[in-house]
Amino acid sequence: MNQNEQKEKARADFSSFDALDIRVGRILEVEDATTRKPTYRLKVDFGPAIGTRVSCGAYRNYPKEALVGKLVIGVLNFGAKRMGTEVSEVLILGVPGQEGATIYLTPESEVEPGVAVF
Repeated sequence: MNQNEQKEKARADFSSFDALDIRVGRILEVEDATTRKPTYRLKVDFGPAIGTRVSCGAYRNYPKEALVGKLVIGVLNFGAKRMGTEVSEVLILGVPGQEGATIYLTPESEVEPGVAVF
């Protein structure tokens, strides 16, 4: 069963969604992460109230220079997650593309970093 064929998940209360801090961020820097899997270490700006956070993600289908300056959607309040020798502070949201390559979620129009998703 592929991602598109998965059954719908159980109903959740709106409070579950409302508890998540989901915001727009702008990728400032991209480096190779020091994890076993091919991963990038992204430095993402979430605006002056939050600042920058680090995310490790499998965005290898994008050249590093193509990611810099792009807007992404991230969940800020999951807490830090250790990924081998790296620590990811924010989960950048994405979907599987062709052959499972990660496609990041992004706003259709330009918005300021730090704007909350609702």
